[in-house]
Amino acid sequence: MPYDPDTHHRRSHRLHGYDYSQPGKYYVTICTENKEHRFGEVVEGEMHRNELGESVAGCWEWLARRYLYVSLDDWIVMPNHLHGVIVITNGGGGSRTAPTKRKSLGGLVGAFKTVSTDQLNEMRGSPGAQMWQRDFYDHIIRNEVELNIIRQYIRTNPLRWGIDPDDEVDAGLPTRIEQT
Repeated sequence: MPYDPDTHHRRSHRLHGYDYSQPGKYYVTICTENKEHRFGEVVEGEMHRNELGESVAGCWEWLARRYLYVSLDDWIVMPNHLHGVIVITNGGGGSRTAPTKRKSLGGLVGAFKTVSTDQLNEMRGSPGAQMWQRDFYDHIIRNEVELNIIRQYIRTNPLRWGIDPDDEVDAGLPTRIEQT
C-alpha cells in the first residue's frame, strides 16, 4: 500500500535524529496483539510461562546468539508482554552466521517478532496469525541509575501484576525515571 499522509499519520515516539544502531542500552516493551494473555500466568507474584511463553523466551535469547553486537540484560516474559534490556555493543558488525549491516533497535525487535511469530504460529497451527502489536515501547538508558531502576522494575513486574486491572501492561517507564 503506498504512503498516504492523510491516513498514514502515526507519530513516532523515537528520539528524532538518534541512531538506534549505535552502542547503548535500550529498554523495550513488546505487547501481544490486543494484549491477549498467551504466554502463561502470574501466580502469587511469580510468572509461570506456558509452552508459548517458553518459546518466546527462547526467541528473545536467540537475538544475542544471532547478532555478535547484541547482549541481553534483565528481561521477563509476562502473560501478554515482554520487558527487556537490549545492549548494543561495539562488538562484531554482523550476525554470527554472516557479516551484515548492523540492525537498529527497531530491526532487532523486528527480527525477534518475525522469528517468534513464525515459531508460535507453527506451534499453534495458525499460519499468518498476528502475534504482536505493530509497534513497541523503547527508552534509551542514559546511565547506571536508570539501568538499575529498570532492572528492579523488570524483576518486580510479576509482583505488581493484577494490582490494577487497568494497568496489566505498564509499557512505560518507572515513575522515578520519567522524573530524571
